[in-house]
Amino acid sequence: MRLGHLELFVRNPLQAKDFYTRALGFEVVVEQGEATWLRAGALEILLRPGRKAPEPATYAEASTGHVLYTDDLEGTASRLRECGVEFGATDGSDRCLTFADPDGNWFQLVDPTEH
Repeated sequence: MRLGHLELFVRNPLQAKDFYTRALGFEVVVEQGEATWLRAGALEILLRPGRKAPEPATYAEASTGHVLYTDDLEGTASRLRECGVEFGATDGSDRCLTFADPDGNWFQLVDPTEH
């Protein structure tokens, strides 16, 4: 068994695509009806329409978290801030920056060489 892809439920996949491509740098694989397939490295993500549960206020309260790796934590965080990303509380370390997408899906930004 292996992980095939992740599915993130969003209010509007075509609008969410803007955040994932512009801010996070994912590439569009294909738009399939109301859903959008994205690629980040070897991982594929499907943005699909869905009803969201109440959005948790912090990363620690989320039922799932998605961890993004970067070789340049400060530079990537600065670029994301320029794209409108607001970082929340850290996940126990000031080197584990957390943020949510516009639909409340939580992410953590880390340099994997530091963990």
